[in-house]
Amino acid sequence: MVTDGPIIAAIGNFDGVHRGHRVLIEKTALIARDRGGLPGAVVFDPHPRRYFRPNDPPFLITTAATRNRLLREAGIEEVRPLTFNAALASQTPAQFIGDTLKAKLGLAGVVVGADFRFGKGRSGDAAELASIGASQGLFAAVIEPLAERGHSDKIGSTAIREAILLGEFDRVAAMLGRRWSVSGIVESGRRLGRTLGFPTANLRLGDLIEPRRAVYAVRADIGGRVIDAVANFGRKPTVGSQAPLLEVHLFDFSEDLYDKEIEVEFVAFIRDEMKFESLDALKAQIAADCVAARALLAFSE
Repeated sequence: MVTDGPIIAAIGNFDGVHRGHRVLIEKTALIARDRGGLPGAVVFDPHPRRYFRPNDPPFLITTAATRNRLLREAGIEEVRPLTFNAALASQTPAQFIGDTLKAKLGLAGVVVGADFRFGKGRSGDAAELASIGASQGLFAAVIEPLAERGHSDKIGSTAIREAILLGEFDRVAAMLGRRWSVSGIVESGRRLGRTLGFPTANLRLGDLIEPRRAVYAVRADIGGRVIDAVANFGRKPTVGSQAPLLEVHLFDFSEDLYDKEIEVEFVAFIRDEMKFESLDALKAQIAADCVAARALLAFSE
């Protein structure tokens, strides 16, 4: 294994670290190995969309910490965050290559997708990166995007976000190459679920994209233990809650989870969120949701 050498880095947001990203990462690792260097990744923090459109609702597929972990698991040895601010956004393509990629980050080469754009006003493209890079001693490789099987559109973070918003989690998993999951610290709530006989672990999604407001079959990972569960994401219209919340009822589980971190993996959509006329009607529906979730989870990987 190479322990030192020039860094050849993939560049991107890598939100989700989906199958398309992993093709780029695999190519980066191969190129770095051939050139006697280390495979790296340059990631933008915050996401440029957050910089240019600060009032947008949450849209991230993964947190920065999860993204970086997934990049390393995929074969990246050096993750180099690059602060996306006014100074970076105003750089010309030549300045971005010479001042940032070469001088600041010390890269020997970069690997990008064919649709990569950079520089002020997104004026630079992959071809310009390769030509300017060559004149400044920076190797550049351009990789064609991976398309979703059965679809002409490429696998990308935008398509994954759209599928999450629709609650289409089989499609999400196909594009990610794994189930989509969220993690967080369990909060203390109103304990209405416990009163109804269905105690829940409550999580807020923070900067992560909010899925369709609905009930889902999920799995919860608690320190390595994976437990089948049913979850509701929404505002609990029956009891008048306002802030969107993920409420997870773990099957055959009675331990205290307050202030502990859990990871929740979305497996399948069950039904949309709805308002009930009474708590008894809500309780009956939750029981039916549990039956549906157990059945769905029994036949899913």
